[in-house]
Amino acid sequence: MIFNSLAFAIFLPIVLLFYYLSGRRYQNWVLLLAGYIFYGIWDIRFLYLVSLSTVLDFSTGLMIANGRMTLSQRIAPTCHLLGFALFFLVPDWHAVKLNGMLIDSIDWQRLLSPTPLGLKVLVLSVLGVGVAHIAYPFIISNMQEKIRRIFFLRCSLVGQLGMLAMFKYYNFFVTEAEIFLKDAGFDVPGMHLDIILPIGISFYTFQTLSYVCDVYWGKMQPVARLRDFALFVSYFPPLVAGPIERASHLVPRILGERKVGFENICQGGYLILLGLVKKMAIADGLAGSVSSIYNSTGDVSWMDVVTATVAFAVQIYCDFSGYSDIACGVSLWFGIELLKNFDQPYFSLNPSEFWRRWHISLSSWLRDYLYIPLGGNRGSEVMVYRNLLLTMVLGGLWHGAAWNFLLWGGYQGVMLIIHRVVVGRKPIEFAGGLLYRLPRMAFFFVFVCYGWLLFRATSLAQIESFTQILFGGFSDMALHIKTPPLSALLGVFILTCIEVSQFKCKNIHFYARSPAFVHGGIYAALIFVFIMGLSNDSQQFIYFQF
Repeated sequence: MIFNSLAFAIFLPIVLLFYYLSGRRYQNWVLLLAGYIFYGIWDIRFLYLVSLSTVLDFSTGLMIANGRMTLSQRIAPTCHLLGFALFFLVPDWHAVKLNGMLIDSIDWQRLLSPTPLGLKVLVLSVLGVGVAHIAYPFIISNMQEKIRRIFFLRCSLVGQLGMLAMFKYYNFFVTEAEIFLKDAGFDVPGMHLDIILPIGISFYTFQTLSYVCDVYWGKMQPVARLRDFALFVSYFPPLVAGPIERASHLVPRILGERKVGFENICQGGYLILLGLVKKMAIADGLAGSVSSIYNSTGDVSWMDVVTATVAFAVQIYCDFSGYSDIACGVSLWFGIELLKNFDQPYFSLNPSEFWRRWHISLSSWLRDYLYIPLGGNRGSEVMVYRNLLLTMVLGGLWHGAAWNFLLWGGYQGVMLIIHRVVVGRKPIEFAGGLLYRLPRMAFFFVFVCYGWLLFRATSLAQIESFTQILFGGFSDMALHIKTPPLSALLGVFILTCIEVSQFKCKNIHFYARSPAFVHGGIYAALIFVFIMGLSNDSQQFIYFQF
């Protein structure tokens, strides 16, 4: 289920209706059920992974902080995990054919026939839970506090990163190893696993890991009830593409009182409309133009590469920030404010500022849970450069198991290092107005766009070819790129005007203090472009693959 789909347009009003009618006591249950339905629509088997991630870090958080769990705190995760394995993995859910959110047909005989993989996972789950319960008395009575805290932190890290590595990186590294061994003359058997990447696994894995680390460092108390922690993990607006929420930010909003006023409705509606325009009118409109060059098998010119790369810079920003805007807008309708994920990144003057404005929830996560633990700015300059490079390379790898993502991460790390060498440890921020910033913004945008070339390229050979064209193909100015639709061109113009206003006012809801005719004109323009964008071919959100 995606935000720009008819299914979600039906799903959201139903959830809102039950949410508003249920009263504060049951609202979290409504959101928890909605999260599981929202995620299970993709592939119901993935819900077991969400359950495993939830149970693992709920339990490790309590054991790190308290050193023990109450009986109910042990029974609830056990029932949760085994119930999800029994219900979502053992039956063959391929027997259920869906038409949107509705069931089209059910092959009952196939559905009730247990799957071999489901039975194996169920048995392993029973064994794992059994071992945990048997070991529990020994742990609470014999394990020293320091050892216990480190042990359960490592359990979380190994479990969460192990799942991520298995589903996201295993086949990539196996393939590269097979190629290397075959080139060396060894005959190796195929070791690929027939697995698919669970959608959003990188996002909720990082989200729960941040919780365990914060509990370990004493920055927050553990969540006492499984249902509250389960909602933190599976809260559906940011579930599959962020923002990557922090437990210290989201959990208090889950547990505390929530009020949905007229201002929430208006601000949420504006963000949803803006996000839909970014996605459907601009990003989906530009997708065909970008693909006409990056997926081309024929010759391309210098102008093609430049135009397609700039178009992709706009596409990926509108696609990703559009999702974040919709997620934040929907969440406001539930009275829950999410973390800000984008802050006009293309207004940046340098790589340091760019990463304070682009995918803020990931860049701040990498800073707090990777860069600083590695040493951060402490130590010699060489060690700081190492920390920067390693953080950004791993950040690139977070995006996917491919060489172009590693190159993109390395490129971002090198830019940060060069910027640090030039300006020193305490850079002075440029304080001039927008017009004075424009030359430096344009200059840095060139480097950002080359990074997007690395990101979007389909192969290392294409990176090499396009780079050679950029630096040596100035004579070929022919333009073969597919012309984008009017909705994309008009949408870019309107979005530019909006972003300039946001930047100058330093407020995404700048329009609120404008006269009524300006306020209404912005909504009218966005609605007009949104309607135009309905004719564009719908594309999956780019960050769903991560």
